[in-house]
Order: sequence, then C-alpha cells, then structure tokens
Amino acid sequence: MSGQISDVKPEIRNKMKQKDRIKCILDALDGYYGTDKKCWLEHGSAWQLLIATILSAQCTDARVNIVTRDLFVKYPDMQAFAGADLKELEQDIHSTGFYHNKAKNIIACAKTIMERHGGEVPSDIDELTKLPGVGRKTANVIRGNIYDIPSIVVDTHVGRISRKLGLTENEDPVKVEHDLEKALPEDHWILWNIQIIAHGRGICTARKPDCGNCFLSPYCPSAGDRR
Repeated sequence: MSGQISDVKPEIRNKMKQKDRIKCILDALDGYYGTDKKCWLEHGSAWQLLIATILSAQCTDARVNIVTRDLFVKYPDMQAFAGADLKELEQDIHSTGFYHNKAKNIIACAKTIMERHGGEVPSDIDELTKLPGVGRKTANVIRGNIYDIPSIVVDTHVGRISRKLGLTENEDPVKVEHDLEKALPEDHWILWNIQIIAHGRGICTARKPDCGNCFLSPYCPSAGDRR
C-alpha cells in the first residue's frame, strides 16, 4: 500500500519542513479515510452523545452502542436520567464497566443540565467541563460533533499516533490537544480524531503497527519503530 503514495526516502523525509510533511499526512488521511465527520457512537441528539461518551470511558464504542439502544428507550430524555434510581441505572449500564461512577456521574450530570441549562447540553467548553463526569475529551466530542466547533479530541489512539508522527512529545492529553491545535489547520481538528481512530484500529495498532502497509510511513519519523 505504501507504494501507492510517493515513496519518500528517510533522509528526504527528515529534511522536509514540518508544514509540508503535515500537509502530506493530512492529504493522505483524507484520501484514504475520506472527510466525512463520522461519529462512532450512535446518537440522535446532544444529550444522547453526552451520555454515550461518558459510558465510552474504558469501553469499546461497539459495546456502548449495544447498551444505549435500550438505554435511550428506557430513559428518553435528560429529565428521565435526572430522576433515575442509581442502583437500577448501574444494572442498565453494567456491561460498560466502571458502572458505579458512570451511573453516579450520569445522574448528577443530567440534574445539572436540567437545573442550570434548561435541559439543553451547553456548547461552551467551560460550562461543559463543569458537568459531573465531563472532561475535555468528552466536551470536545460534543463541541465538534454536535455544534461543529473546531475541536480536537485526544484519546489513546490520537495521543499515541500523534507522537509517532512527531506532532507532539507530550503524554498529557491537554498538552497534546494544544500541540495539535498549533500543528493542524482548524478544518482538520475534528477530522483528525475520526481518521486517527480508524488508523489506530486498522493499521497503526498499539500492539503491532503495520508500518510496511501504512500509507503514512513515507512521512512518519517512527516508521519501522515497533515500540
């Protein structure tokens, strides 16, 4: 697959200007994965995506999607979650893991949204991160996917692959977010998360990155490094 994109020798790649290298990376990602702003978590509203994102911590999107199909029928709005019984909600989301904290945060989050925001999920980053169980990652998922506000979501795939590509040296997600904001054009902030998640699941996996068949290898300083 790497041969489908112009092969850049390591010595040439290392001399490429960072700006030019990033453009090559973005063009390659757009060409391979497309530019549709797809969200992996199934939802029909802002509050559904908020609940699903809270549930997705340390859980696969596929599992969350299975759970929320019934969950959003049983609890059809924020008011229903605000009035949910803790133990019952724990059982409803048990298979997503860490169900006690998730259930507690979901109920508290729903109550806060009802009391302070009239039942509407806010778009402001500061207001979102004040909600129980909502950090910058969850807040940026909402801002990017619901309100189309340029936002960078840093999960394990994004952090790991961004470091491999030489766009950050930081481990802290907030610092990675700010590094990527400086490195990437705003029109790719939302896409970066979508495309890099797909890349991390299919090609540059954590356990065994497939550098030999990776179309980003010509532009990746870590190509061939299995660490």
